Amino acid sequence: MRPMRLDMAGFTVFRDETTVDFTDADFFALVGPTGAGKSTVLDAICFALYGTVPRWGGARGLANALAPSATEARVRLVFESAGDRYVATRVIRRDGRGTVKTANAGLQLMPPGFDISKLDTGLSPEDLGEVVAGTPAEMEEAVLAAVGLPYEQFTSCVVLPQGQFADFLHAKPATRQQILVNLLGLGVYEQVQKRATERAGQAEAKVEAVDRMLAGLTDVDDATLEAASTQVRRMRELAGSVVAAVPERDRARAAARTATAALADLDADLAGLAGVRAPDGVTEVARAVTVARSAVEEAAGAVTLAEEREEKLRGELAGLGDESSLRLLLRAYADREKLAVETETVRAAVGAARAEHEAAVAALEAARETAARAEADLEAAFRAHEEAKATDQAAALRTHLTEGARCPVCEQTVARVPPVPAGSAVAAATAAGKAARAATKAAQVLVEQRDAAARELERVLVHARARQDQLTSRLSELDGQLAGAATPATLRATLDEHARLRRVMDEAAAAVRAGREAARRARGALDAAEERLRGAWRGFDAARDGLARFGPPAADRDDVAGAWATLVGWATDQARLRQAERPGLADAVARAEADAAAVEDRIVALLADAGLPHDDDPVRAVAVATERAEAEQRRLAERREQAAELREQRTEHERRARTARALAGHLRANNFERWLLAEALDLLVDGASRILRDLSQGQYDLVHDKGEFFVVDHHDAGLRRGVRTLSGGETFQASLALALALSEQLAGMSTTAASLESIVLDEGFGTLDAATLDTVAATLEGLAARGDRMVGVVTHVPALAERIPVRFEVRKDARTARVERTGL
Repeated sequence: MRPMRLDMAGFTVFRDETTVDFTDADFFALVGPTGAGKSTVLDAICFALYGTVPRWGGARGLANALAPSATEARVRLVFESAGDRYVATRVIRRDGRGTVKTANAGLQLMPPGFDISKLDTGLSPEDLGEVVAGTPAEMEEAVLAAVGLPYEQFTSCVVLPQGQFADFLHAKPATRQQILVNLLGLGVYEQVQKRATERAGQAEAKVEAVDRMLAGLTDVDDATLEAASTQVRRMRELAGSVVAAVPERDRARAAARTATAALADLDADLAGLAGVRAPDGVTEVARAVTVARSAVEEAAGAVTLAEEREEKLRGELAGLGDESSLRLLLRAYADREKLAVETETVRAAVGAARAEHEAAVAALEAARETAARAEADLEAAFRAHEEAKATDQAAALRTHLTEGARCPVCEQTVARVPPVPAGSAVAAATAAGKAARAATKAAQVLVEQRDAAARELERVLVHARARQDQLTSRLSELDGQLAGAATPATLRATLDEHARLRRVMDEAAAAVRAGREAARRARGALDAAEERLRGAWRGFDAARDGLARFGPPAADRDDVAGAWATLVGWATDQARLRQAERPGLADAVARAEADAAAVEDRIVALLADAGLPHDDDPVRAVAVATERAEAEQRRLAERREQAAELREQRTEHERRARTARALAGHLRANNFERWLLAEALDLLVDGASRILRDLSQGQYDLVHDKGEFFVVDHHDAGLRRGVRTLSGGETFQASLALALALSEQLAGMSTTAASLESIVLDEGFGTLDAATLDTVAATLEGLAARGDRMVGVVTHVPALAERIPVRFEVRKDARTARVERTGL
């Protein structure tokens, strides 16, 4: 398994979205201060694949995956394994009660050549490839198939987290053996053993099935086969005899059928001749046609006379002229008489209106003269008043005083207006002015009244003159219309004649309709009579056509009754002649049927001798019996051959069962797997011992005995002691040697998907001295330089980090952790 890209959001310290791109990082280091989140990157890889992290203490620590303030965490890992590229995704959420659960988990097989940089464009999950697992339950099996290692072995061989770096070194032999079994794919031999056992059982089951089939093949001896052959010969001989007899029977039956058909034809002819009878009423049919034709001709003549009379009346009516024109002239005479009377009345009204208008105009002139005189008197009174005021100013001022108002001269309140002195000129002038003003107003009122009356009379006069002009114009039009017209009396007489002719013509039209209805009924009666006649002839033709083969005499087409009489007489004569032929035909039928019965009895006897039942088709029955005998013979021969083939199959199945049982027995002993594991462990220990010798400056070699690891201490006279007696730094060196050897030596031996394509070390390089650290760095550089492994370390040691070309620096602030790539 080789990680390619890791995406995190809300995962522990990585609250914000963070991406770590391992695409070309064959040799990298995760660096940064303690607590920044370096080990969390490895935790995210484990979580994406297996849903848990070693330092959480199992699946119950799932809540540790969420950042304290986050409600959702997402982790997505793109990795390669055995040449295929996968993407694993896990999402966890915290519900309203604070419970953290996995909301989504999936594994997809990405298309070949998929560019993982497209993940930054926001692709939907459907675009990432084929879904291998879609639920958390499906993920465990799918990841195991893709990576080849379960969770415990993955954290012991690929990602070695803090605190578990020495697990493989200190593991029990059985656990270590199972890891090697998975890495080397030795489980295939267990599968081969199971398949061999299954095949042995299948072969043995086939042997038992063959034995059962052989037990059912008991009737394949020589005597049974000979009896079947004899039966076939008998059936073939019977078939020959029946085949020879059937044509004779068929000829006899054909002769009987021919004689029977001839007798049936004769009887049919006799029945047909005897059935010729003239229909009832055929004589009356022809007479009814003659009567109906006479009635049609009579009705047609009556219609013609009625139509001629109607046409004559129509001509007379047309000769009297257009009735509407006559009525218009008569109406014009009446209109002129009324207009003449109205004209005289209007003329008198115009004269009266003219006289009244002239009188009104004269009265208006007189009123205007009276008004003029009143105006003159008013003017004189005004002058007299002015003169009087000039003479008596005080009296003049007194006329303008009002009680309670201020005086215009002394501006004192007027308590009482003093009376005008008797004989004052002002008083007389004032009285004269009032009288003149009243007369002027009365004269003006009279002028207005006389003017209105004159205008009204003028309007009446104009209206009367207009009406007189209209009447005069209409009288001129009527005089022009009536010029040269007949008198009103003549017009009334002509209209009365119009009415009389119209009544007579209506009577003539009714007579025409009645005549046509009578003609229609007569024609219908004729058609019905002719249809009955045609029916009589159709019946005759049908009867005659039915006897056409006998050559009936010709018919007179003008006399249907005579034609029927001739045909009936001829049919009676023909029936008498043919009746004499019947006895001979009946004897021929009896003889032919007796011959056919004799041949049939002979065939029945042949079938009975062979043990076959009677059959209407003896050839078919014998053929079927022969086929059955031949089929039985073939069946026995086939069963005989089948028995021989089954014996051969039984021998082959027994051989396969013995071979499969032997192979299963060899593999069940585990000798082969034990030998392979021993070889693998030898290679692993040799490689780890070489690396440990370099790391410890030649002090230690690593050996194994019965699955347990020991070190040989060359500084202590080659003392061999258990690996658990090593110090912390020495344990790290031994664990590192095993991890590197496991990645370097055994990965090439794997035959399954469990290929160790990467190794990531998360353990204290700070415990190493400078020389050992240099050896470790050189070892890691050599392992990475081969190009077939990704090597990663988590370290705080600057000297080691500086020698690694790609570094991912992890930093953390108050909110979130971040990863930044440095180096190449």
